[in-house]
Amino acid sequence: MIRLIIGLFAISLLTPSIAETQPDYPKTATVAVVDTPFGERVADPYRWLEADVRGDPKVRDWVKAQNAVTHAYMAKLPGREIFEERLRALFSFERMGVPQKAGGRYFYTRNTGLQNQSTLWVMTRDGSEPTRMLLDPNAWARDGAAALAEWTPSDDGRYLAFAVQDGGTDWRTIRLLDIATGKVLDDDVRWVKFSRLAWKRDGSGFFYSRFPEPAEGATFQSLNLNQSVWFHVVGTAQTADVQVHATPATPKLNHSAEVSDDGRWLVIASSSGTDPRNAVTLVALDETNAKPRALIENIENDWQLVGAIRNRMWFRTDKDAPRGRIVRIDVGSGKPKLVEIVGEDKDTLVGASMVGTHLIVAYLGDAKSQAERFTLDGHPVGKIELPGIGTAAGFGGRYGDGETFFSFSSFATPPTIYSFNAETNRSEPFFTPDVAFDPAAYETDQIFYPSKDGTPIPMFIVRRKDLPTGPAPTLLYGYGGFNVSLTPNFSAARIAWLEQGGVLAVANLRGGGEYGREWHDAGRLSRKQNVFDDFIAAGEYLIAQGITSKAQLAIQGGSNGGLLVGAVVNQRPDLFAAALPAVGVMDMLRFDRFTAGRYWVDDYGNPAVEADWRLLRAYSPYHNIKAGTDYPAVLVTTADTDDRVVPGHSFKYAAALQAANAGTKPHLIRIETRAGHGAGKPTDKIIESAADEWAFVAKWTGMTVR
Repeated sequence: MIRLIIGLFAISLLTPSIAETQPDYPKTATVAVVDTPFGERVADPYRWLEADVRGDPKVRDWVKAQNAVTHAYMAKLPGREIFEERLRALFSFERMGVPQKAGGRYFYTRNTGLQNQSTLWVMTRDGSEPTRMLLDPNAWARDGAAALAEWTPSDDGRYLAFAVQDGGTDWRTIRLLDIATGKVLDDDVRWVKFSRLAWKRDGSGFFYSRFPEPAEGATFQSLNLNQSVWFHVVGTAQTADVQVHATPATPKLNHSAEVSDDGRWLVIASSSGTDPRNAVTLVALDETNAKPRALIENIENDWQLVGAIRNRMWFRTDKDAPRGRIVRIDVGSGKPKLVEIVGEDKDTLVGASMVGTHLIVAYLGDAKSQAERFTLDGHPVGKIELPGIGTAAGFGGRYGDGETFFSFSSFATPPTIYSFNAETNRSEPFFTPDVAFDPAAYETDQIFYPSKDGTPIPMFIVRRKDLPTGPAPTLLYGYGGFNVSLTPNFSAARIAWLEQGGVLAVANLRGGGEYGREWHDAGRLSRKQNVFDDFIAAGEYLIAQGITSKAQLAIQGGSNGGLLVGAVVNQRPDLFAAALPAVGVMDMLRFDRFTAGRYWVDDYGNPAVEADWRLLRAYSPYHNIKAGTDYPAVLVTTADTDDRVVPGHSFKYAAALQAANAGTKPHLIRIETRAGHGAGKPTDKIIESAADEWAFVAKWTGMTVR
């Protein structure tokens, strides 16, 4: 499967009646910790907040005290209850995931609306079997925080491998389901993280990637090293699993395994971090005791398997094509050669799949999804008509079967599922959601604005069509990193903001993948400041064009986007009225010491290298707070079980901001319990946190909520 990255209201500029004095923050203890990297003294007075909240009572007490202050503040915000009530109505619509086909059955996720977790269903299109629910994660935990993560049916449709995610952690436990009986088997596979689930074609077992079991007490903080690929046989204990591929001499390599459509090859992609560049190793599954052999040895380019027919393999790659192309390799020859099938285009080729006897190729044209069909030899045979400007996802399939599915969404249109025939180029609606608002009431414009160095940056601007002209409360969202593209995507939570007369702006900053490898490279390592400049320029453009004003402009970003928000607030505290940094990377000098942080050196640089360290020190949000400066209102959000960006980043940043005498506006932190980096978060928690965030920025951008 591939992803195509591709009421009444009133606005007041008067500040509501909450007293503009800092809340009575909990007292945060400091410690005399000073590091001297490369001869420079760097104090870290809140180092103690890096400890795991589940094992350190002092950190746990600090979290409780901070949450008490934050929740008390939120309870007094005008409009908070209105937002929460409306969010529940907006989330209350049936939604469906893109179906996967196996053994004549169709598997898909479904949520009736306000279920905390989506359920998994199976059906047949000819009605030969009744449609039925296979898994209901809502019964797995009382608080709704146990989620169904990755899942894959065996090719014959007999078994389903599925991952259980508990409390938002990245760790997974893999279980097996007998699809005919609905019985969960005794198989229990642990210590799985950042893994595909790839069935052997005969259904005897599946391949997965795992890490060694962490030391006691270090489950949620220790570095992720020595990932390896294993094979699990159905009905056996994990202790009997066979290791297929490992690289102990290079413990920082990750390994992701998939099986070719014809079942002949295990294809292992190996990378050292988050940068989309990888080596490729093959294992011949039709040979007894076959040893792994290298197909692509160096880690200099991105290689994504598109499909395979015997010894011929198709890959999407950026080798000699920064915006992507498709090549074919005959892996049976003595010295494999690349044959170009689909050449580089002005639009970014972000993925492809083999469906029936065609290639379906996904493009991004100025951050909007496009798709086209080609023959297996690369002859274009027609564009795929999408429903409009937005994001398409899906198009998974296999050689010889022309049926596939995709979803399509935009900022005001929830995902609609379409079935598609790759042979006839015809699509038809398969599932259309029924929502509690009118999508036609909203409009999306795409503009291009100049950044500090003159580079044109695309930005989407979304608002109600009947919104009066003139400045309005505006939420500016950005990410800018890790080759991630921001495309027009639906969010029920954002509709609640737009309904009240707010404007949404989404900027496609450098560091993302919207324009291929060069766009990504322009916003990472020594060029990371470009990302911050792009975001600041977006705010300046919105103000200069009269879309908003400094008193009405709020910014939001999560993870790498949380870093973005923290950095630009330090660099331009005068430009924004409010800021929402979520699960952000806030300590750029120690990010590589915890869990997945060591992967991020590809984008950020290595704090152990002096040149990199000095760049990181210059923009690290935690280290560059300007004491005595008037800062915007800031609501930091994180979760106690986030083991992607450990919550210590946000804890330390919030403590430093509260101690900095940075103006009279509030600088609060909201810490979710039994939630992680975002995936698997229960619907109830999503609604509650969105209500807090919208009420907070509504108050500080002058929006009167009705």
